Amino acid sequence: MKHLLTAILCCLPFTLAAEEVGRVGVDWVGNDIIIEAIPDPDVEGVTCHIAYFDRSLIDRLSNGNWFEDPSNASIDCRQTGPISIGDIDRSDDGETVFREGRSVIFKSLRLSRIYDEENQVLIYLAHGNELTQGSAKMSISTVPLYQTQ
Repeated sequence: MKHLLTAILCCLPFTLAAEEVGRVGVDWVGNDIIIEAIPDPDVEGVTCHIAYFDRSLIDRLSNGNWFEDPSNASIDCRQTGPISIGDIDRSDDGETVFREGRSVIFKSLRLSRIYDEENQVLIYLAHGNELTQGSAKMSISTVPLYQTQ
């Protein structure tokens, strides 16, 4: 249900389907840490795993902020097969690979990719985006491009 709501709220053409691969309960009210796998759509052979906090119904009722989840996340990306780079943005600010809504309107969790050509590395950055204030919460992972096409 949460992922269906996220897809409806985001409605962005580059939103990928993340596959939930793990769920860890963190407290007695039902808050969880969700782990999702996200294959890079333009770089074959790279998969990122994002872990983020998912608030329970009990937590939402007791603390208010009914429609909002925290935007902090952790990311790790690895080579999961032969790497083949497709048509990717090679500018300094890179491009968004994945976006998931974290509130009804204003906040999203993003996964961006930046190509560091000089060092032959793909940099993946998980960060929150809030239209009203921005967000300094981020996590970074790199994938070296040794002998790739």
